[in-house]
Amino acid sequence: MLYPWLSREFQMQVTTGIWLATVGLIALLILIDLFTASRKPHEVKFKEAISWTLFYVGISIGFGVWVWNYFGNTFGTEFFAAYLVEYSLSVDNLFIFVIILAQFAVPNAYHQRVLLIGVFLALIFRAIFIALGAAAIASFSFTFVIFGAILIWTGIALFKHWDEDPNPNDNFLVRKIRSSIAMVEDFQGTKLFVRLNGKRFATPMFLVIIAIASTDLLFALDSIPATFGVTSQSFLVFSANAFALLGLRALYFLLKGLLDKLIYLSLGLSFILIFIGAKLIVTFLHEEFSEIPKIPTVMSLGVIALILAVSTAASLIKSSSDPAAKAHAGRITAQKTDKSE
Repeated sequence: MLYPWLSREFQMQVTTGIWLATVGLIALLILIDLFTASRKPHEVKFKEAISWTLFYVGISIGFGVWVWNYFGNTFGTEFFAAYLVEYSLSVDNLFIFVIILAQFAVPNAYHQRVLLIGVFLALIFRAIFIALGAAAIASFSFTFVIFGAILIWTGIALFKHWDEDPNPNDNFLVRKIRSSIAMVEDFQGTKLFVRLNGKRFATPMFLVIIAIASTDLLFALDSIPATFGVTSQSFLVFSANAFALLGLRALYFLLKGLLDKLIYLSLGLSFILIFIGAKLIVTFLHEEFSEIPKIPTVMSLGVIALILAVSTAASLIKSSSDPAAKAHAGRITAQKTDKSE
């Protein structure tokens, strides 16, 4: 076979029962969150945030240990590498969430419910993109090069604009809804629509959900190829994405006060995207020309961890020496200018 990583012996033998059990575990975790922490709108304090963060990280590590013991250390390493990639990219999601929630002036008590809905939508988008990506790779191995090119382009674009913030008003769907749907000015709890004087109106919460969902969709276009960059196993790509996303809501409340200090995180993520993109292309070339060495998963894990450690340490040093310095989410397109100016 020309591409041996697609052959049966190079694939995890994941039974239908294991798939169902994994999806069931993820659904159970969402239900637990929905009927416990998110049952009543409230402002999440640091102690609650750290408890839920440790819970989700612990679950993820436990799942990774099970993969390691059940499927072997190779796939176990790939899971942890994929989880680290997705978790690090999720931190960049948090910047966007902070910007959206701030620009739409969402009351603190509703942040938790908005983020839970955002995570649920993100899981759906990720599942769709993972299925499409796996099918494309299985039938067209050059998909690795396409994914790699997308990541390199995204990384270079983020590198150019790492110290800028995206504007939710640049979002086409948000602009379209603002101009075409009747809306009330004030939040009506967590309701998306209300009826006043016999007429139906959208609430600002509906607009927030649209902004969060469309942002999740854009992040899926980058994060899924990035995860395929460290493992070609669909089961690992899905589970790593799911567990990283499940902990995203708690991580938001844990890091919300610290995000401004992660000044160079977006810069570090740009290097990670470029590195993984190059790894995908090298993987394809290795199969075409055996003399080209393949980048081992352990090395990828080390490089990603090193970039995250250096960018975090440099950020903390910078924020300590220059308290006025502020982190930015970064963007992959140049800031739009007002043509009327």
